[in-house]
Amino acid sequence: MHNLTLTQPEQLADTEFLRALPKTELHLHLEGSLEPELMFSLAERNGIQLPYASIEEVKAAYDFHNLQSFLDIYYQCADVLRTEQDFYDLTWAYLEQCHAEGVVHIEPFFDPQTHTDRGIDIEIVINGISRALQDGKEKLGISYGLILCFLRHLSEEAAFATLEQAKPFLQHFVGVGLDSSEVGNPPEKFAKVFAAAAELGLKRVAHAGEEGPVEYIEGALDILDVQRIDHGVRCTDSDAMIQRLADSRMPLTVCPLSNTRLKVYQDMSEHPILELLDKGVCVTVNADDPAFFGGYLLANYQALSNALGMTRLQAAQLAANSIEASFISDEEKQRLLKQLQDVLDQLSA
Repeated sequence: MHNLTLTQPEQLADTEFLRALPKTELHLHLEGSLEPELMFSLAERNGIQLPYASIEEVKAAYDFHNLQSFLDIYYQCADVLRTEQDFYDLTWAYLEQCHAEGVVHIEPFFDPQTHTDRGIDIEIVINGISRALQDGKEKLGISYGLILCFLRHLSEEAAFATLEQAKPFLQHFVGVGLDSSEVGNPPEKFAKVFAAAAELGLKRVAHAGEEGPVEYIEGALDILDVQRIDHGVRCTDSDAMIQRLADSRMPLTVCPLSNTRLKVYQDMSEHPILELLDKGVCVTVNADDPAFFGGYLLANYQALSNALGMTRLQAAQLAANSIEASFISDEEKQRLLKQLQDVLDQLSA
C-alpha cells in the first residue's frame, strides 16, 4: 500500500476529484469500446448491413443476463472492423476518452482471433491499433503497452497459431492475455502457449474468477504464471486466496460496471472492491467493455462513490494501485506516484 497523504481523507470522492487523479487503465478490450455511432459509421464506410435499424436499437440490445449473452453481440459488432483505418479510428476514439478523464497510461487488450477468423490479416489489426497508440502518446501524452489476448473458447492450437502470426510484430505489444467464455475453459487449457509467450519475454495476464470459480484464479497464478489477474472478484469465496493476493500484492484488474451489467452482482452496492482494498489486495478500477457496459473509467470510479460511499483516500489508493500494477518501469511508476501525490496536495490546498 502506498503512503498517500490527503487532508480530509474521509470526504466522499466527487467527480472532479476523480477526474484529476492520474490513473492507468489495465483491463480494457478495444473491441469493447466500439460505440454504436462509430459502428454505424464503419458499417457504412465498408458497405456492411447491420442487423440493427438504429443506434437506439443497438443500445436496446445491450441487456445482458450473463457473459455469453454479451459475447454473442460483441463478436457480431466487431464485424464492422475491416481496414487498418477502422482499427485506428476505434483506438483513437478510446484514447480521446482517456484524455478527457485523466488517464495517463493504458494497457489495452485486443483479440486478433476475432478478426483473423473473419479473414482480416493480423498485420492490419496490429498496425491500425499501434499507429493510434503511438499518436496518443505523442499528441495526448498517454503512454501505453498493448496486450494480445487469446480467445479461451477456442483451442490452444488456435492460440499457438495466433502467437506464431504475431511474432513479426512483437515490438508492438508487451504481453498476452486470456479472455472470452470463462466457464468450462480453465487456465490449464493454455499452459503451453503461456509458457511459450514467457519464453518470448512477454508479460502474462488472464481473466480468472469473474464467472469462473476461485480455482481458476489459482490456476492462472500457478499454471499460467501470470503477473496480473483480470477480474478476480471470486477470490472472495476463499479467505486463503484473499490473503495470498494481499501478501503477494498480485494485482486484480476489477471492472465494477461490467460486473453488475453481467450479473456477477445484482447491484453495485454488493461489490466487494473496497472491502478487498481495505484488506490490502492490489485492486484496480477498469472499464472492460465500456461501449456495452455503460461507462468508461471515470464512470466506474463514480459508481463506487455513488453506491459504496468511496472516500477520496480510497479513490487515490485505487489510482496508486493502478500505477503499481502497470507494466511500466519502476522509474516511471515513481514519477506517476509523485504526480499523484502532487495532485492530492493541490486538491487539499
